[in-house]
Amino acid sequence: MNWSYWEIKSWLTHIDFCIVGSGIVGLNCALQLKERFPKSKILILEKGILPQGASTKNAGFACFGSLSEILDDLKTHSEAEVIQLISKRVNGLKLLRQTLGDKAINYQKLGGYELFLDSDEALFESCISKKETINTLLKPIFKDSIFSLKDNIFNFKNVNKEYIFNQFEGQIDTGKMMEAWLEKVYSKGIKILNNTNVEHFSEENNVVKIKTNNFEFSASKLLIATNGFASQLINQKVKPARAQVLITKPIKNLHIKGTFHLDRGYYYFRNIDNRILIGGGRNLDFKNEETTQFNQTKLIQNKLEVLLKTIILPETPFEIDHKWSGIMGIGSQKKAIVKQLSNNVFCGVRLGGMGVAIGSLVGKELAELV
Repeated sequence: MNWSYWEIKSWLTHIDFCIVGSGIVGLNCALQLKERFPKSKILILEKGILPQGASTKNAGFACFGSLSEILDDLKTHSEAEVIQLISKRVNGLKLLRQTLGDKAINYQKLGGYELFLDSDEALFESCISKKETINTLLKPIFKDSIFSLKDNIFNFKNVNKEYIFNQFEGQIDTGKMMEAWLEKVYSKGIKILNNTNVEHFSEENNVVKIKTNNFEFSASKLLIATNGFASQLINQKVKPARAQVLITKPIKNLHIKGTFHLDRGYYYFRNIDNRILIGGGRNLDFKNEETTQFNQTKLIQNKLEVLLKTIILPETPFEIDHKWSGIMGIGSQKKAIVKQLSNNVFCGVRLGGMGVAIGSLVGKELAELV
């Protein structure tokens, strides 16, 4: 590469903190470090033109788990662990809203609805029977009952005539959120280099030597915030999980408002700009969706369209405008991995599909390790 003296001096010399990944975790980690060390030089490396992974690709749900998901989690986690998970999601959303402001991220508390297919009567009954138990379990966090029953006010077809309603769930505009994060980070003099992929790093004499596809340099500390891509750089138990999404063209007089969960949270949809955005379907093909490839499959995209036609918009003509996918980081436990890996290397990864909720908090916790 043909680097000038000025480029090397201004961008690649005397780096105190190098952060890999410019998603929610990486950006808030940078802000927190700058607050604690105002004179520090911070460089964020991002392999995409925009943040890759899930930060700019997610559905914009400000949520912390539907009733059936919480009950599922109780099968693999203790009560205390589930309370801690939900508490972190609630505190993470609070931190996100405090840091950026509700207006900047277009936060709207329209509530969340869990729908149950006609064929899922047993699951619905099981959730209803445990609704009050979960409300009681989580009351210390919310100071109120979370889950209640609501009639099928949106006239969805082929689903139970009642929904489980979550009064605390909200939605955001993902694009506006990321613009707000970037604006904040740039205003503090933190630098971001895009299209830069970290290929290798090693520790020598109390510095970390970092090799990218564009250049090599050193930093005092390296912080890895690449979530679903983590195992490409570090030896941690993080599996990539692709989430496929599509969005319709604007629909006249769209009456659907809120965030919606279907089939234990494996499908989710919402209103945005008079359109319906729907995603999910990983459960149709777990193995092939364990990938870091950003593309779509016929199997899942067809299923998303079928749900639109048969359940969500059965009597409303619609056209698909756009399709995409994002990469999450998951593991056998839903707890994020935030830890020191060696003297000068740290990571905050494996957000378990809850990046909007816990990303800000994981970034803060990652910065606090230093």
